[in-house]
Amino acid sequence: MRPGRTTGEGLFRAALLLKGLDGAVELLVAIVLAVGASTLVDGLVTAVLDHHLLGGPHSELATRFAAGAERLTGADRTFAVVYLALHGMIKCGLVVAMARQVRPAYPVAVVVLGIFVCYELVRAVRTGSVLLPVLAAIDVLIIVLIVREYRRLGRPAALS
Repeated sequence: MRPGRTTGEGLFRAALLLKGLDGAVELLVAIVLAVGASTLVDGLVTAVLDHHLLGGPHSELATRFAAGAERLTGADRTFAVVYLALHGMIKCGLVVAMARQVRPAYPVAVVVLGIFVCYELVRAVRTGSVLLPVLAAIDVLIIVLIVREYRRLGRPAALS
């Protein structure tokens, strides 16, 4: 950590890095889904299930994974591509703006992440997902870090 940097600021920078990487991965997955053939998704599912990465081919996780992948090759593919592309672009844009300390980006990021949290929780209730509430909790933590950093930036340099 640089001299003069607080633990909160370090956590904020780490959260930005993680959100930026998350957004970049979402963009990459959207591109792969958009241009990739369904055989690519089928190959991924086969590789994951063959290597027992989800507890065996007949486990609950494996069954859900296979069902989710099957939806990505069907009608839900367009939704997934659009959702991942928009989500990834928004995250990457906000991360870049906050890394450059563009103050108007902070409230926008809080609102956008708040909307994502609500969506993740509603989706978790509808699907019974265990992962989505965890991701929502991480996003809430990031919202707290964004608010703290925004407040810190609002103070004159002599008071920071």
